[in-house]
Amino acid sequence: MRKSKAIIITGASRGLGAAVSRWLGSTGAAVSLVARSKKDLEIVADEIKQSGGKPLAIHADISDPEACDRIVVKTVDQFGRLDAVVNNAGILAPLNTIDVADPAAWRYNLEVNIMAPFYLTRAALSELRKQAGHIVNVSSGAAKTAIEGASAYCAAKAALNHFTRVLAAEEPKITAVTVRPGVVDTRMQKILREEGHQVMPARWTDYYRNLKDQGKLEPPEVPGRVIAWLALDAPNDLTGRFLSYDDPEIAQPAVDFFQNNGNR
Repeated sequence: MRKSKAIIITGASRGLGAAVSRWLGSTGAAVSLVARSKKDLEIVADEIKQSGGKPLAIHADISDPEACDRIVVKTVDQFGRLDAVVNNAGILAPLNTIDVADPAAWRYNLEVNIMAPFYLTRAALSELRKQAGHIVNVSSGAAKTAIEGASAYCAAKAALNHFTRVLAAEEPKITAVTVRPGVVDTRMQKILREEGHQVMPARWTDYYRNLKDQGKLEPPEVPGRVIAWLALDAPNDLTGRFLSYDDPEIAQPAVDFFQNNGNR
């Protein structure tokens, strides 16, 4: 009997990460759910178990490289293998212009948004090589757009994109991609709508508020399905690319995959 694929996903307790985790669980996959919120993690783990998946809830701070090492060890000890890593966890703060930005807050943004994916990827590589596995790094349109007041976030996501390109060049048997999930109806968008006006030009805050008012925010389940498919089944010819969740090249295969393999 073929073993279920085992995937690590960070930021799994809510929003996009929880949606990705539920899609993975619907295929019967073994999913290591990583986040700092124990209570929310247990809720998602229970949902995955009920759908036929195999969850492992891991409470961890991924800005600690030793914690990332332990995440990989726990996953392999529990499931016997590691097939994919989804580096989804991310933070927006600080929202400040560069001239008044707090260096410590700026540094912590980089720790979570670029250093943590590096830590976890490095820890996982030896196991991923055994399976010709997948790494999906969740990026943002901010990687290519200058958003005043969000310098740390923009810089970190741009770095994540290029980190992924280098990773793909160094590890040709592993499929490594970054994906833009679109403007998703999550806590991060709520922060932008409620606090962005303090530092951002009106065109940005008006844009985010209008998306919400007009019902144009994507539910997490839509990009979540694409990210889950990339973790499970992305072809190697995608490696190194920065992909948008709504690109038909990946969106339609994701729909088809879960129609044939999921419990939904």
